[in-house]
Amino acid sequence: MIAINKTLISEDLLEKKFVCDLSACKGACCEEGDLGAPLLLEEVDAIEQNLTGIRDFMSEAGLALLDSPEGFYEMAPDQELVTTTFQGRACVFAVKRADEQWQCAIELAHKAGKSDFLKPISCHLYPVRIQEFPEFTAVNYHEWDICSPACACGEALQVPVYKFLKTPLIRRFGNEWYEDLDAYANHVKNNS
Repeated sequence: MIAINKTLISEDLLEKKFVCDLSACKGACCEEGDLGAPLLLEEVDAIEQNLTGIRDFMSEAGLALLDSPEGFYEMAPDQELVTTTFQGRACVFAVKRADEQWQCAIELAHKAGKSDFLKPISCHLYPVRIQEFPEFTAVNYHEWDICSPACACGEALQVPVYKFLKTPLIRRFGNEWYEDLDAYANHVKNNS
């Protein structure tokens, strides 16, 4: 583990290779899994404030779920806020394109200038998962078989997880934190 400020970071972020290959996986992380995307409380507020613009990019099924008593978020069994899903599958904000690739209505609204919220940090950071503890924040790599094309692509391009996720890591932890992680990675690389 790597300790930076009050975070403990898995060495996997430096050792594993990863570059999303949406043409191969079709954005399956928007559909697969037991629960929706983890949400921070402030992200629920940000989505609510931008919902008018986001609605324009949602699927009919997503809008129906959004307008139902379930809404766009729920409490998971571990007391974590998550996006609601269609029958435990696709996220309420997931939209399937004609080529069968999933996209995020939140991100589409942001790109179109109709929302100032990019997307949940849990989605932006994937395959990194964050877990908060009283004394520190754990930053871990999550391995999932649906991401095997991303691992193959990352391996071919020799891009470590932390470099692929530079923008979301800076979004979550700040530029100085990222520079410290990069300096540590370069030190390890130069001394091995």
